[in-house]
Amino acid sequence: MRLNDKSVIITGAGSGIGKACAKLFNKEGANIVLADINEEDLNKTKGILDPSKKSITYKCDVSSKKDTKDLVNFSIKSLGSVDILINSAGVNPRNAPKGYDFEEIWDWVIDVNLKGSYLMSYFAVEKMKENGGGAILNIASIIGLVGYDPKISSGLNSYAHSKGGVVQLTRDMAVGFAKSNIRVNSLCPGYAKTKLTEQLFKDDKILDHMKSLHPMGRLAELEEIANAALFLCSDEASFITGVNLPVDGGYTAR
Repeated sequence: MRLNDKSVIITGAGSGIGKACAKLFNKEGANIVLADINEEDLNKTKGILDPSKKSITYKCDVSSKKDTKDLVNFSIKSLGSVDILINSAGVNPRNAPKGYDFEEIWDWVIDVNLKGSYLMSYFAVEKMKENGGGAILNIASIIGLVGYDPKISSGLNSYAHSKGGVVQLTRDMAVGFAKSNIRVNSLCPGYAKTKLTEQLFKDDKILDHMKSLHPMGRLAELEEIANAALFLCSDEASFITGVNLPVDGGYTAR
């Protein structure tokens, strides 16, 4: 098993990419703290994992300094170390709370997607340094590398801006923590069916259009994204840091 007895924190583990990573990392022998703001979703994720390895749920708002610090400390107490951190918690303006205006939506998206990755990394890095190193994987997006398709966004979409920030956060942390034996990479997935996209893909015309933007002619499967995450977090990627890897069926190569 490629992650046997590694200690892992996965934020956003209740659904989407975080859930897919939890399932695969558990299969590969990791002990995992599953973090999410939605306890019901967390329990569903835990329910599909092999109980022969530790999987512990923890409710956390990644935009909170207290919550993120407490999560890392809880993980150390529960698992003994933090070897791998996956920052997968994320939101999109489409899923913003009702009644938010454009500024409140901006703040909410930036707080969860960018600040959340920063806070989790800030506290995890302290523990990784004490432990001799580790790996951090940020879940960015192809929309952190290129602009939105005009049929999807008007050009002032905070999701794109937040994920662009995650891309640069990844590069800067990778350089800054390399001598501490902490590797930092990100994935930039193409479109997949998740909670963040289900509202968008209710329209079959939009779904077909989004598929057509990927040269492979389809959306990503969550397992395909998790496979890339496994590689970047494993020892097989021991000389890879600062990479923002598209997993996008050729979307960004167009």
